[in-house]
Amino acid sequence: MPTVVAVGSALLDRIYHVTNLPEPDGGAFARDERLAAGGVAANVATACARLGRDAGVVSRVGRDDDGDRILDSLAAEDIDASHVSRGDERSSYAMILRDDDGHRMIIAGGESIPKLRLDDAALDYCRDADVVFTSAYAPDRVVSRLVEAAREDDEFPPIVFDLAGPLEELEGRGTEPETIDDLLPVVDCFVSSEVPLRSYLGCDGREAAAELRDRGVTRAALTRGEDGALLLDGDDVVEVPAFRVDAVDTTGAGDAFSAGLVDAWILDGKPAAEAGRFAAAVAAENCLGEGARGGLPGRETVLERL
Repeated sequence: MPTVVAVGSALLDRIYHVTNLPEPDGGAFARDERLAAGGVAANVATACARLGRDAGVVSRVGRDDDGDRILDSLAAEDIDASHVSRGDERSSYAMILRDDDGHRMIIAGGESIPKLRLDDAALDYCRDADVVFTSAYAPDRVVSRLVEAAREDDEFPPIVFDLAGPLEELEGRGTEPETIDDLLPVVDCFVSSEVPLRSYLGCDGREAAAELRDRGVTRAALTRGEDGALLLDGDDVVEVPAFRVDAVDTTGAGDAFSAGLVDAWILDGKPAAEAGRFAAAVAAENCLGEGARGGLPGRETVLERL
């Protein structure tokens, strides 16, 4: 059985290098376009696999060419896709607009991920893992079932949850705020960047860390891009600086950071500062390649950077 099971999105990224990110009623010119495998859950599973962990994905794709490409991308990383279901709907995708400065605009589409459900077999698959990763891009019914399982079973694996997107972006397709509320006391590590965090709590930084602690969270990672991250560890808040690199593409940096935390903080039990530094190194390396997974490193590369 996989050590890490990632539940949620496995999709195809359509990446457009544009002259500018368009304003409302404005436009832009795409200098080039390309396809790449993506999705938060699949990205985290891939990063963990590159670090040498056995990984599996619970997701859903369509019976179309994109679905074939997504499954091929998982097979290429030796990721178990036995619990990736298929349907007649169009496979989910993300349109990523990226300008010369590395700023991004992401538009999601497709129907397969919203139709994902966690059946009994997939839930048992999660139970047998050492850690379960999911995000707010997973449908509410999926995350709700994980929360219910964790409440009822003291031996359910640790859950790492990434808030992933602002609440207005999640409405109708992702995890509901009430489910996130219920998740906080049972999650082993809560992860969020600044924009989603402000949409959920109305604050970020140390104020958000204190609010999460008051709501029952014992471990959290609040990422801040080039400014690094804050790790909540019980009563302590640890500041983790980012590595300075000449980034080629920051797409997927947050997913790479989450995978580094899964590896070092959850599975290896390293202290927060050490685990955060490891995660920051994984994220920095990924920024040196194109796309969400273009620079995902092996363990030796991470250790060399450290």
